[in-house]
Amino acid sequence: MNRRDIVRRMGAGLLALSGHNLCTAQVAPTPKQRVLRIAHLTDVHMQPLVGAAKGFEKCLHHVQSLADKPDLIINGGDAIMEAHGRGKDSVSRQWRLYQDVLRSENALPLLSCVGNHDIWCRQETKLCFEEGRQWAMDELAMSKRHYSLDQNGWHIVVLDSVQPKADGSWYTAHLDDEQFHWLETDLKSTPAETPILIVSHVPILAACVFFDGQRFANENWNVPARWMHSDTVRITDLFHRHPNVKAALSGHIHLTDRVDYNGVSYFCNGAVSGAWWFGKYHHTGAGYALVDLFDDGSVVNSYVNYV
Repeated sequence: MNRRDIVRRMGAGLLALSGHNLCTAQVAPTPKQRVLRIAHLTDVHMQPLVGAAKGFEKCLHHVQSLADKPDLIINGGDAIMEAHGRGKDSVSRQWRLYQDVLRSENALPLLSCVGNHDIWCRQETKLCFEEGRQWAMDELAMSKRHYSLDQNGWHIVVLDSVQPKADGSWYTAHLDDEQFHWLETDLKSTPAETPILIVSHVPILAACVFFDGQRFANENWNVPARWMHSDTVRITDLFHRHPNVKAALSGHIHLTDRVDYNGVSYFCNGAVSGAWWFGKYHHTGAGYALVDLFDDGSVVNSYVNYV
């Protein structure tokens, strides 16, 4: 073989390799597709004072006037200002005002969960607590206090964070055993390829709880079980067994943060009411979150100030 043959063969080989690379480059990966957009509105704290109704109207108008509209709204709890310890007439007025605004100003599908401020109770007993929670569920059109559904290729799980303490008094944040075992079964029965979104009122895991009040003293951080779930380890261990759990939404703290832990993104999404309708709460203004869910299991959570 002479030099001319060697050069000719090398050229043919490079041309073949180049052609192979060109063919490979032409096969572009399929871009991910958004399959569901959620407006997460939490902590409205409706009341007949300080312009709460007008503020809630403004928020709903903002959500529905977006060029890229959400497919549904999730109410994250604390729809009304305060039921606990109030007279029934006061609580009825708050619910009536909330319902009136929602009925006249919202045209989107709505899912709800119960917050601590939604639960009426005049006595510190578990029986009173359960009756008060049922009242809130009736107002929010919830047939069950915790539930799940499939939507656009995602599995959405709505939890009940708010429980009476062991003595029946008000209140602590965790999943009671019946609910936890239900959640175990629900996650196990969801196909592994189906991404899962968790919704709770009280954060399962959050960083902003360390900045709400004086939380550090005597060389120790102190986070009450009313601020964040007391069963965080139990729940995150369960999520670890189900890698298709992708994200968890919460409210309650009126602050915004994101914590990524062990493959799950935990978003605390501020408050529609801000500082209970008196401006910002610390750094967080009145707002809501747009939560975009994609077919590859990814999530984009963006907080939107509507004022």
